Amino acid sequence: MEEKQPAVYILASQRNGTLYVGVTSNLVKRIWEHRNNVTDGFSRKYGVHLLVYYEQHASMEGAIMREKQIKKWNRAWKIRLIEEKNPQWRD
Repeated sequence: MEEKQPAVYILASQRNGTLYVGVTSNLVKRIWEHRNNVTDGFSRKYGVHLLVYYEQHASMEGAIMREKQIKKWNRAWKIRLIEEKNPQWRD
């Protein structure tokens, strides 16, 4: 049985590039799907494959709420969030 670990994540096309905010219950699997272009969508269309930020949550409900919050933020706030924990934008 697969263990659920709710997480919010941000992908980037490159440093200061296009950003994608998502939520998942299995971060490793979801990032693999993004990188291998498993489904059509934003990350495939814009080449957004670098994991530059993530945070784990105790529940899926909490993760979804946080994802919605971050998605409403302006770009500068998202970049600040990334750079606080990952100043080099390392994948």
